[in-house]
Amino acid sequence: MSTDDDGKRPYQPQPAGPLSAEAREAVYHTIHTRRDVRDQFLPTPLPDDLVRRLLEAAHAAPSVGFMQPWNFILIRDPEVRQRAWEAFSSANDEAAELFSDERQALYRSLKLEGIRKAPLSICVTCDKDRAGPVVLGRTHNPKMDVYSAVCAVQNLWLAARAEGVGIGWVSIFRDEDVRDILGIPDNIEIVAWLCVGYVDQLYQEPELALKGWRQRLSLDDLIFKDGWGRKGD
Repeated sequence: MSTDDDGKRPYQPQPAGPLSAEAREAVYHTIHTRRDVRDQFLPTPLPDDLVRRLLEAAHAAPSVGFMQPWNFILIRDPEVRQRAWEAFSSANDEAAELFSDERQALYRSLKLEGIRKAPLSICVTCDKDRAGPVVLGRTHNPKMDVYSAVCAVQNLWLAARAEGVGIGWVSIFRDEDVRDILGIPDNIEIVAWLCVGYVDQLYQEPELALKGWRQRLSLDDLIFKDGWGRKGD
């Protein structure tokens, strides 16, 4: 039996073979049917044990230097969510003005009511100081802590899909507004505001593709070989 670096706690390596065909199919199905939910939330509260499972999935995400920089702020209070929606709505109006007339009309037609409709919001943050000033793996790329927190978001999102729960990632807000609403310290980075709730249906394709905003790119066009821009044979 092997031991870890301090020579005290034994650990036993686990088999590293592939999952069963059924399990593999379930993983890929979950990935490919995940959707960003903007408006289709049901008001039904989420059970505490389900929310715990989602957070445990997020907490199982990989992190550089095993620093685990994330925190999860659970927001259920309707007044807090209303304040967040007002902050979002103001920023959303500003964002709409950045698009041309035709594009702006399509932008404004997209329903973005998740903050008020979903029974739960989760604000995911990143504490860059959690593992101290020098972090294994972050020495030459200071963004690795935030990338790690985004992995936690993805884990949570996929677990939610498996549970029949929808997730909407709200990114249109002024950082200082959310920081003020939730009392987040200046040294903590806001990574994501997630709207979380049951849904009874999901789009077969990403909503923005179906509504003509943007189409999925060809994977073949995004693959290079042995260097930037090299397409190979």
